Amino acid sequence: MPIRFDHKPGLVIYLTAGDPSLEATRAIALAAIDAGADVIELGVPFSDPLADGPIIQRASERALARGTRLADVLELARQIRAERPQAGLIIFSYLNPILRYGLSRFADEARAAGVDGVLATDMIVEEADAYLEELSRVGLAPVFLAAPTSPDERLQAIATHSQGFVYAISRTGITGKQQSLTSDAAALVERIRRWTGLPVAVGFGISNADHVAQVAEFADAAVIGSTIVELVERSTPEDAPGAVARFIKGLRLHDTALAR
Repeated sequence: MPIRFDHKPGLVIYLTAGDPSLEATRAIALAAIDAGADVIELGVPFSDPLADGPIIQRASERALARGTRLADVLELARQIRAERPQAGLIIFSYLNPILRYGLSRFADEARAAGVDGVLATDMIVEEADAYLEELSRVGLAPVFLAAPTSPDERLQAIATHSQGFVYAISRTGITGKQQSLTSDAAALVERIRRWTGLPVAVGFGISNADHVAQVAEFADAAVIGSTIVELVERSTPEDAPGAVARFIKGLRLHDTALAR
């Protein structure tokens, strides 16, 4: 199914698959969808997550220690798709696990699992021909990261080759919470819109209702990662689904109040 945002702003929720367990991630994802998440990004744990801050690094370490692998994440995606067919579902990974698994095999199995798209954080658009060919073959949407420092030529290529949505990084650096959004995010979204009519989702540092409200002024969706992962880290496996659902419902209530 095509990725769509039924709310304004859309909410993209990142989860590190396998933290604290695959069963818990499944329950958290279902609770997040029921609470108002439009898209779930299932993060494949990786041993060297260079783009991620300490919160997601710790989650990856815990998931890897439990033996979570890409095949497990694909099976998890299949389960979520079966139970919540309306939700957007993205595999979020570094390129290394995908290449080790086999690009063609990954594409086939991701499609069979009901995944909508793939975001490979370190897959640069200039070297993505084989990657794009495989995703296109099975109908998976490639999602690329666009940074404030990207020149116009690169942004045009990212916008042209992305499907589903374009992921705009709100700042340079790694993932993690921040106190306020910079003007770079709005300027980047404006630049991206020159070349695409796709929705633009803003991530890296979006951590509270005020941030989401700010993003809604200039973009289509907000991506929330580190705050959700930290919430999971601080909760018991039994309590984590409810804690995440309450957080997301709080964001939605804030949106409704602002719209009045």
